Amino acid sequence: MSSILEETGHNIRRITAFFYPPFRKYMTLQFFLYGVTGAANLVFDWVLYFVLYNYVLQQRDLRMGFVTLSSHIGTMAIKIPVVLCTGFLLQRYVTFFQSEVVMRKQLFRYSIVFAVNLLINYFGLKLLVDNFGFWPSPSNVTISIVTVIVSYFSQKWFTFQTSTPRGELQRFRAR
Repeated sequence: MSSILEETGHNIRRITAFFYPPFRKYMTLQFFLYGVTGAANLVFDWVLYFVLYNYVLQQRDLRMGFVTLSSHIGTMAIKIPVVLCTGFLLQRYVTFFQSEVVMRKQLFRYSIVFAVNLLINYFGLKLLVDNFGFWPSPSNVTISIVTVIVSYFSQKWFTFQTSTPRGELQRFRAR
């Protein structure tokens, strides 16, 4: 299974690298890969939420015996573990494929960063919308920019640490 994921990650990197040259002077290849995989996972998140909310839960509350979750919160509760896993796999096998950290440790660290980003989103929206009276959509965009930056550096220096020299990422096509 691991070799299939590694090969798939390599192929995604090759395809994504084709679109990298116009962005070369603005960002590193690793940051570009991070952006592409993050955007892909975000779109997957939106589609999954839509499908779960409208077709699985059919906009009904999620009754779990001892507790009932409203349909939108129940949908979020179902999708979070899926999106966490797809995001982790994309980052592990596409963006930070050179990391030498053990997968179990990476997943634990990735989950911590994921949880921190959820908290930044929650408290950032509460602050900007409820306390400062800003509009929700621009506030969400602002907080998203903050979480993307926090997440990238957290994943790079905490979750997927590597001792590989910087230039190695540029030469991944040689594999």
